[in-house]
Amino acid sequence: MKKLMNKVRRRKSTVEESSRITTETIAEHRERILAGGRRFKYPVQYARHRLVFNAIILGIVAVILAVVAFWWQLYLVQNTSDFMYRVTKVIPLSVARVDGQSVRYSDYLMKYRSSIHYLEEKEQVNLNTEDGRRQSDFVKQQAMQDAIADALAIKIAKEKNITVSDVELETYLKAQRNSSDGAVSEGTYDAVILDYYGWSPDEYRHAMENKLLRQKVMYAVDENADKMTKTVTTALEGSADLKAIAESINASGAQVVYGVQGWVPRNNQDGGLAIAAAKLGIGGVSPVVRSSAGDGYYFVKLLEANDTQVNYEFIHIPLSAFVERVEKVRTDNKVVEYISIPTVTTTE
Repeated sequence: MKKLMNKVRRRKSTVEESSRITTETIAEHRERILAGGRRFKYPVQYARHRLVFNAIILGIVAVILAVVAFWWQLYLVQNTSDFMYRVTKVIPLSVARVDGQSVRYSDYLMKYRSSIHYLEEKEQVNLNTEDGRRQSDFVKQQAMQDAIADALAIKIAKEKNITVSDVELETYLKAQRNSSDGAVSEGTYDAVILDYYGWSPDEYRHAMENKLLRQKVMYAVDENADKMTKTVTTALEGSADLKAIAESINASGAQVVYGVQGWVPRNNQDGGLAIAAAKLGIGGVSPVVRSSAGDGYYFVKLLEANDTQVNYEFIHIPLSAFVERVEKVRTDNKVVEYISIPTVTTTE
C-alpha cells in the first residue's frame, strides 16, 4: 500500500511539472492547445466548403432552368407580355436573321403589340375568338415581315454609310404633329400615339427612326427610279402635259403612274406633295419631289388653289428595288425565322 501511494505521488508530481509553463516548455504547450482546437476547426471548415460548393451547383442549375424556361416562353409559347417585351429591349435577342443581319425580337414585339393594341382598343376585337386568333396570327405575320425589312435596311445602311441624324428625325416628328387640322402640342400628339398604338414617346421615336432609315435606303438602292426621274425631267422641258408624258413613257415599256389628287389642304399629309404644289403658280410643275412617305418620286403640277386648299395632278415614279431585294433574300433562303408563325391569307 505504501508503494502504491508513493507511485501516485510521483505521477502527480510529474503531471504538475509537465503542466508548469516555462520558457523551455512554452512551445510544447502552444502546440498542445492548437492541436486540441483543430479537432473542432477542421470538421466545421470541411462542412463550410461543402456548403459553398453545393450552393454554387444549385445556383448554376437554377440559372440553367431559368434560361430554359425563358427560351420556352419566348420561342415556343411566344409570350408577348409586357414583361417579356421589356426583357427583350434590355437583352438583344433575335427573332430572325436576314442575310446575316439579326432581327431584334424587341422590334418585332413592338410592331406586333402596337397592332394588337389597336385591334383590342379601337376595333374591339376579341382575341380569344376564332376570328380574333386569325387576326392575331395575321398581325404576327405582318410584324415579322416588317421587322425583317427594317433589319435588311439597317444592313444596307451600314454598307452604304446611310444614317438618320437627330435633326432629320426631329424635323420629321414635327411635320407629323402638323396635321390637316393644325399643329398640336408634343404632349397631345404623344397622348394620341399612346392611345391608338400603345407606344411611348421613345418607342415612337425608335419606330420613326427605323422608318426614315428604310426610306433612305429605298431611294439609295433604286437606280432605275433615279434614272426615270431624269427621263421625266427631260420630257418636261418640251411639255407640261403630265398625262401625255406618262402615257408616252409607259408606251416605251417603263412604268410610271399618273393621277389627279383633287382638293386637299395645303398642309395635307401626303408625303409633302401638297406643300410642293402650294409653292407653285397655276400650271406650274415642280422639280422632282422625294416623297417623305417613302413611296417614290413625284412631279407635281398645280391645277387650282385658294387660301386653304390646292388641287394638283402628278406623275409618280414608284420604288421597287428594295422590295425586290427583300423578296430575293427569301427565295435565296437567306431569311431564318426563329419562331413559327401561321401563314394567314386575306380574301378580298
